[in-house]
Amino acid sequence: MTAQLDIIIMAAGKGTRMKSRIPKVLQRLAGRPLLQHVVSQTQSLSPRRVVVVTGHCAAEVEAACGGFTLPGHAALDMQFVRQEPQLGTGHAVQQAVPKLPDEDGVVVILSGDVPLTRAQTVADLVQSSGGDKLALLTVRVPDPTGYGRIVRNADGAVQRIVEHKDASDAQRSINEIYSGIMAAPVGWLKKWLARLDNNNAQKEYYLTDVVAMAVADGIPVVGHCIADPLQVEGVNSPMQLAALERAHQLRVAAELMEQGVRLADPARLDVRDDARGVLADLRCGADVEIDVGCIFTGQVELGEGVRIGAYCHISNAQIAAGAVIHPFSHIDGEKLGAQVGEGALIGPFARLRPGAQLGREVHIGNFVEVKNSTLADGAKANHLAYLGDATVGERVNYGAGSITANYDGANKHRTVIEADVHVGSNCVLVAPVTIGAGGTVGGGSTITKNTEPGALSVARGKQVSIANWVRPVKKK
Repeated sequence: MTAQLDIIIMAAGKGTRMKSRIPKVLQRLAGRPLLQHVVSQTQSLSPRRVVVVTGHCAAEVEAACGGFTLPGHAALDMQFVRQEPQLGTGHAVQQAVPKLPDEDGVVVILSGDVPLTRAQTVADLVQSSGGDKLALLTVRVPDPTGYGRIVRNADGAVQRIVEHKDASDAQRSINEIYSGIMAAPVGWLKKWLARLDNNNAQKEYYLTDVVAMAVADGIPVVGHCIADPLQVEGVNSPMQLAALERAHQLRVAAELMEQGVRLADPARLDVRDDARGVLADLRCGADVEIDVGCIFTGQVELGEGVRIGAYCHISNAQIAAGAVIHPFSHIDGEKLGAQVGEGALIGPFARLRPGAQLGREVHIGNFVEVKNSTLADGAKANHLAYLGDATVGERVNYGAGSITANYDGANKHRTVIEADVHVGSNCVLVAPVTIGAGGTVGGGSTITKNTEPGALSVARGKQVSIANWVRPVKKK
């Protein structure tokens, strides 16, 4: 793009039909606010400035925008204006006029509730404008009800846009609709906005009226028609948000399958930003298999031949080649990340928390939780166990019901279990403590002191049996 680019994003609407206290533009799609999708796309276009028009819950929306900058991109010059009261789309853009430069350039107008418009589509629209034409992003749809229709002359040139409620029966039969997105020369746009009136059924100032003004002023109006309605779908209700979520996720699933990923059911996959705002990035090696109902959030890497069982939730993790994650397992690396080594077996119903670092052929079984711990090659914790703040050596066998007692109420302490140790069932290892290499810890032991290599360590009360003991009975 050669022309200087400024962007206006309309984000003032209340979104009454959402029936939510959360502003419509902050409702989430794929884990990210709708408005953030729009802002992120504009950032890759390197605009001179972005003007966000707010209104309903303006302070909340403006505050949220502070966290929308994409990593690796220059910070946006983002400015805000408020539309109060809200008198239509033309009125919204009028509020942004004082923020627009007087020099030449192109202004693109976007909607904060239309999240899936691609940056390349916007770039193509700007090219269509060329700095001296009004360019409209249009699309043909099977059912154009509720949308502004594109009215062209016999030569195919755009003459005007007619809103659905103001359209005649003949005009309502047109299936080419205006997306709400346009690119215009900044100087001409300012002139047209100054001439808007509200002589229409809704008594609102329609931005679409600038099309007829451009025709009257001899400024060419071009329609840049795309074949992908999903890019211009807006959100006005929970039903529409859910439908757009599924459509977006199906698109993600299709892209993964084109790369060779085997999805048991493309309709039951979710790839989202994580709760801290880490952008979704699922990368898969060859012959990855993903069963139904899986959720991937943040940055996840699946190595060659990895198999993910049904209903797993994996976030910010690296899973090496050949590993198997059995159903209903939860892996969340958060800031520290989680790593699963080659050929490891995880789950079912396992939980790996931040800082879990598992080596090759490690086994983590059902109802085992691992947090901030390193397990070396071949270590196993197969049943009902907790490993927190631990360093576990090669080939360790960690028994069912055993835990590392790593927190004293004020500080965390580390447990070291050296190579080839066997820890029996229902043991408590009270950190800081080291279990020497090759040692064995008898079942039911509470270990509070370091043990020698090769030693059998037992720490439990002496068994006492009382013959012929009678249980108490409840008094009548």
